[in-house]
Parts: sequence; C-alpha cells; structure tokens
Amino acid sequence: MERWHDRVAVVTGASSGIGAAVARHLVSAGVIVVGLARRVDRMKAIKEQLPPELQGRLHAIHCDVEDLDSVTAAFDWIEEQLGGCDILVNNAGCLNPGQLLTLELEQLQQVLNVNLMGVVICTRRAFRSMQQREVDGHVILINSLTGRNIINPPGDELQVLNMYPLTKHGVTAMLEVLRQELRGFKTKIKVTSITPGVTDTEILPSGYGILPMLKPDDIAAGIMYVLGTPAHVQVHELTIKPLGEPF
Repeated sequence: MERWHDRVAVVTGASSGIGAAVARHLVSAGVIVVGLARRVDRMKAIKEQLPPELQGRLHAIHCDVEDLDSVTAAFDWIEEQLGGCDILVNNAGCLNPGQLLTLELEQLQQVLNVNLMGVVICTRRAFRSMQQREVDGHVILINSLTGRNIINPPGDELQVLNMYPLTKHGVTAMLEVLRQELRGFKTKIKVTSITPGVTDTEILPSGYGILPMLKPDDIAAGIMYVLGTPAHVQVHELTIKPLGEPF
C-alpha cells in the first residue's frame, strides 16, 4: 500500500457498512479519502471516531450517485481541492425489498439508477481524472453473489431481491467491458470486482440474518489486499464468502 500513501481515494456509499469500513482502512493506510454519501452527518460521526491525527485525511461530501449533477459537483470539488481521484471504490448500493411484478416502478428504477448507472457515472469521472493526469489508478466495483446466481430466499420467504440481481449481473458484465476499454485506451488503470457473500449491512433483507455472515471489515480487508498487489498484477474478481454459506 506504500505507493498509495497521500493519494486520493473516493468511496461511494461511505456513511455505513462496507463503505465506512473501507474508508477507515484506507485512512489508516495513509490514503486521503473522500467519502461520498447522502448522509453526511453519518460520515462526520465516522470521522470523529478516527484518531485525531487521521481525521484530516477523511473528507465527507454529500453526493447522490443517481443524480448526475450531484456526482458532477462532488468530483469537481475533488479535482479543485485535492487534484483528482486515484482510487475509486464503487460501493453505493440500493435494495428495495419486494417483488419485480408488484413493486412500484419508481422503487425499481431507483435500484437500477444507483446500482448500475451510478457506477457508470462515477467511473467515467474517475477515469477522466486518472487519464488526464496519467495516473495508474484502480477502480473497485462492489458486486454481489447475485451478480452470478439468483439466490433462493431462506425458508419459505418470498423472493424480495427483484432488480438487485439484475443490476449486479450488469456490474459483472461491466467489469469485463471496463477491463477491455482500459486496455484499449493504453492505460495501466486496474479494475477489480469484489463479490461478497452475505454481509451484515443495512441493505440485507429481513430473513437473511439466520445465515452465516461476513462483517464489513472482512470486505475492506479484501479491498486492501487487491490495492496492495504489485503494479503488474490485476485481480480481476475476488469472491469472499463466510464459512458455511449455503449458496
């Protein structure tokens, strides 16, 4: 991680769960972190929990990734104040439990906008920043096991994932599209998909709590490993499951 010391990492959805854990790990490793989220007060609370000497390394910026103007304003601030983005962790995610056949269309659209288009919009801005400064950066995509397989709900629960696995299958395809494009542009920017199993976060639907679960820090540790690989090594996909997971 030494080469990332004093570089700038942008973490979306940094106010809780995996995003908050990643922000803490990166700050502790000497990285300057910009946490993007709608709940700025939650990020400020996370910042206050850091050791005093590290608090200045975490910047809390309001951003709604499904809003192009919001993303534009956030990345403009990053470029003006910090010079640009060297690492992007696309962590922001949304799951509105219910059925694809009956849930309000606005709720389905929100999941699509946050989980898929939000990743595209943020990645485009990060890429522009890296390319203009000739930075060999790294883009992280937080995926899901549902990006490969549709998980049956536990017990007799009705399927509630609706649009979520559809968007995560899209992220799986996006990984390879981005890898090919970054190669085609003759860059050395890496892209990696992190696929967690069931993780104890706010997004977890009811009923899944009976399953073996990971902690957000487990996923953050995987991201730190990926970022710490040598310049010639690209971890394409990293799957992290809790021991005993039935899927």
